[in-house]
Amino acid sequence: MTAPEVHPKPVIVLVRPQLGENIGKAARAMLNFGLTELRLVAPRDGWPNPDAGPAAAGADRVLAEASVYDSLAEAVFDCPHVYATTVRRRGVTKPVVTPAIAADEVHAQSSRSAFVFGPERSGLETDDVALARTIVTVPINPEFGSLNLAQAVMVLAYEWSKGEALASPPMRDLDPPAPQVELEGLYGELEAMLAPTSYFFPPIRAAVTKRTLRSILTKPGWNSGEVRTLRGVLSALKKPIRD
Repeated sequence: MTAPEVHPKPVIVLVRPQLGENIGKAARAMLNFGLTELRLVAPRDGWPNPDAGPAAAGADRVLAEASVYDSLAEAVFDCPHVYATTVRRRGVTKPVVTPAIAADEVHAQSSRSAFVFGPERSGLETDDVALARTIVTVPINPEFGSLNLAQAVMVLAYEWSKGEALASPPMRDLDPPAPQVELEGLYGELEAMLAPTSYFFPPIRAAVTKRTLRSILTKPGWNSGEVRTLRGVLSALKKPIRD
């Protein structure tokens, strides 16, 4: 029996990141979508950085296991498939794909892949991009193409996660709609309260107004608990106001 083919998770590589806070936020984005291996290339303020932990909001595992390298070439030494995230091609002729296509390619590959991100201010340098086999560009508003580091990491991590069996928020079944008799009771009580207020005046419009009111009450599909709550509101409004 042939063993199932293994598709390793992509590595996230931050090249010369400037702020520890941004490293922490990137780690948080990674763990949100099931990625855990973070590699740092020459972080400006050294590593570890005390500002990273609070910003990671619990993604401490990612930070604790992060590895540091002096160069990008060293950081991607075991990754045949390197994706440089940039909006500028800088004269380098390489395939340019969207995050969704890059994610599909990573899932189809049996060897390691890396998503590489540049410094916050300037992005990847030409020499950095030259090490990659493919450029990844996020489709973005040309009038405001400003993604911060953690946002860029999140986009790539999210696209990759679509091919994984991550847990979704638990679903809660909705309560069944209330029986018509309960809705009629609600409507009858409301109509009885409105009649003395001249709400249905003039009489020639009363039938249309009542029909519209009934339609409003039946349209949302109230369940029994909601109908009871609304009738409780009406009962409270009928009581005399206390000083």
